[in-house]
Formats: sequence, C-alpha cells, structure tokens
Amino acid sequence: MSPKLTFLLCLGLSVGLRTSGQAGIYRKPSLSALPSPVVTSGGFVTLQCISWQGFDRFILTKEGEHRPSWTLDSQRRHNGQFQALFPVGPVTPSYRWTFRCCGCYRYIHQQCSEPSDPVELLVPGVSGKPSLLSQQGSIMTFGRNLTLQCLSDVGYDRFALSKEGGHNLPQRLSERPQTGRSQADFLLGRVSLSHGGRYRCYGGHKFSSKWSTPSDPLDILVAGVLPDTPSLSVQPGPTVAVGENMTLLCQTRSQRDILFLSKEGTMVSPLRLRSKYQAQQYQAQFSMSPVTSAHGGTYRCYSSFSTSPYELSHPSDALELVVSGPSGDPTSPPTWPNLTSGGSEDRLSATESGQWKGVQGLKPYQNVLIGISVAFVLLLFLFVLLLIRHRQQGKCRTSDATVKNTQPEEGVELHPQAAASDAPQDVIYAQLNHLTLGRKTTPPSSQSEEPPAEPSVYSALAIH
Repeated sequence: MSPKLTFLLCLGLSVGLRTSGQAGIYRKPSLSALPSPVVTSGGFVTLQCISWQGFDRFILTKEGEHRPSWTLDSQRRHNGQFQALFPVGPVTPSYRWTFRCCGCYRYIHQQCSEPSDPVELLVPGVSGKPSLLSQQGSIMTFGRNLTLQCLSDVGYDRFALSKEGGHNLPQRLSERPQTGRSQADFLLGRVSLSHGGRYRCYGGHKFSSKWSTPSDPLDILVAGVLPDTPSLSVQPGPTVAVGENMTLLCQTRSQRDILFLSKEGTMVSPLRLRSKYQAQQYQAQFSMSPVTSAHGGTYRCYSSFSTSPYELSHPSDALELVVSGPSGDPTSPPTWPNLTSGGSEDRLSATESGQWKGVQGLKPYQNVLIGISVAFVLLLFLFVLLLIRHRQQGKCRTSDATVKNTQPEEGVELHPQAAASDAPQDVIYAQLNHLTLGRKTTPPSSQSEEPPAEPSVYSALAIH
C-alpha cells in the first residue's frame, strides 16, 4: 500500500470502497513520545501509538511534503490496551518532526481509525530562552485554575510547554502585547494531582524547525494531598528590627523528610529543607540573618516526602512577620522582591542551609562619591601639612639672618653688633625656644672693676 493511500486511510477518507456513513466509526488512538518529546540533537525517541480497540496494526505517518509512513503489528498490553512502538531517530533540528498515527484492521478492507492528535518532537536550540511563570504562584490547591505563561523579549511565533516525565508537548501561538515581545498562556484547567511537577517552555518560529533554549524550570506544587498540618513559629518574635537575626521553625508530628517555607504574594519558589527528628517532632529551622525590610510579610509552611516532592500537606496557619525600622517604628511589609530580576533593591537569596540573606549593595555612583570624598580629605590634610612646614622654614630663615654662628663646633652664635663693639657691653644671652629668639640682659659690672679686654657674649640655641 502506498504511503499516500495509507495516509488517506488514516484520515478516514473514502477511496472508492468506503461510504461516508463509515467515517469516524473507530475512535482515534493516542500518540506520545517516550521518554519525552524533547530530544537532544542526534538523539533517539520511541513513539507509542496505543488504543483500547483491538486493532491488528498501527500506521505512523510523518507530516511533510512526502508523508512517509511505517506500519507495525499491534501488541496487547497487560491492561488490555493495544499498542505499537515506533523507534525514531536520529533526530536533528534541520527538519520538523511531526507525527500522527492510526489503527487499522488487517482483514477488514480499508477500515482504519481517525488519525491521532499530532505529536511534534522538539530539539532545543541556542536562541534566547523565554521565561515561564505562574501568576497564581507555585503552590496550588485542588480545584483552582492553573495558567502558565511563557514570555520572551524575542519575537517568537509559537511556544511549547513541556513537563518533566510527560509525554506530550502542547503548543500555543504567541501574542504580541508589545513590540519585540511575545507570550503565550497555557490554560491547564482545574488543579488535580497530575498537575504537580516541573515545567519548562520553549520559543519557536512558525516556519522553522529550530527551537530556543529551555526556560528555567518552574515547579508546581499541589497542597492538601497529605493529611497533616504543620505548625510555624518564629524566634525571637513576630516583630523584629532591621539587622537582627531571626529563625522560622516549621514542625509536624507526622513522619515527613521534607519541609517547605513559602511567602505569600511572591512568585519565588518556596525554600525547602530536610527535616530533623527532635522533641518528638519532625522540624526544620529557616534562618534569616540579617533581617531586612524585604523579609516582612505572611509565611506558611508545608510538609512532604522526598520521593514525591510535588505533593504537599495542608498549609500551616499564617504567620505575619513585621520588620521595624532603625527607630523602632514598624514599617509596612513590602512585597517580596523578585529573585530572577536584577535591581538595586535588597534581595532575598535562598541558600542550601535554609537562610534568606539580605543583600544590601551600594549603588555604583555611591561608591564613586565615597572615593572622591576620601581623596579630597587626604589632599586637604597634605596641603595643611605643607603649609605648616613652609611657615616653620620661613621662621628659621629669619633667625639665621639675625644670628651668626661663630663657633660651629659648640653651636654658639654671636649677635652682629656685639662683635663690632670694643666698649663694654651688656652680657647678652640669646636663646631660641621653639624656633623663637629670647633676650636676657645682665646689669653692667661695677666701675671699680677693670673692663674686660673683650666683651663676653653668650647665645644659646635650644630646639625642643
């Protein structure tokens, strides 16, 4: 049977022997990719075509210009379903890999089912990765509607959403809310247990087989699965000043090895710590040091198992944390800053030890201003020192002009008028104290005494 005829049969079209009343008589099978529709370049994947109807064989068709097809006999599973496993590969980004399958009966002439929904294999590329977020937060309760939004600064035409361990890859055409931006909303319906897991999204162009780098992972956690309700307390108290240390304690009497701490009103993933058994309870301590204004808000904690980390307990009672300013006056709790975006405001960083640390960084212009101020103070200090030194040197030159050194070996200096006079003169002592000269005069000698041959003049120089 030619590939074209096989494809027409999968579509349920009449080729001459089939009437329009027979169309849709067999329900379409299900097609999925194992282990995942996301395949690395050059990798292999298995396409599973499965149905509850007892088809003798399944036909896999690749969409494209030539529409090649492959046929395999069906195999019966232990649960009563019929399936065929088609190995595909190596998969490369050079082509689009979109498939459908249908089930047929061997002995009923040209009787095949409707084609399955298409499955496209995705090979991640290197173009700019989009962002994936949930407007409702990462912790969901049963019955709430879940919408995941994939957006990018790159003008992608379509987006694909993958779930870790999932076998399908839903796609949505993008919207352009702003020039140069693109986004798509994935409406996943009311939350059930199956919605818990790790998601990523990809951006692509309409007529290209190439996809973007995957977004950062987004974990969706379903609360209320486990029956226990933990308790949440804070030390030293619910009101704390900026810069102090604080610890949130989550406890449960049920045997749980994982405890989560979340903050309301933020899209940041909750903190996760392994529990320790102490005082007949399983507990974990979430430290916040030093506390900043960004830590203010409402907190809850949950318990879980490490083997099923997306299934949580009921939430603890809400704990309101108020952060007071330096003066002790309470400040209104701000919204939790977004960890995935940049900014100069204080940010909370999650660490492996369960600490949220306030990162308080100075702005670049503040660093420059501080550096200029320090340099100015240093230059001013040097200028004052040079000015003082200059004045001291000027005084020294003035003293040298009035006092001559006649006995260099003893450090004695004579006044110039004293050396030129032959008459008896007063005895003059010149003392330089702190680079200043002082004069001391002794009374003249008695008339009866013979005048000395030469006047005695003393000059003392003292530098302290």
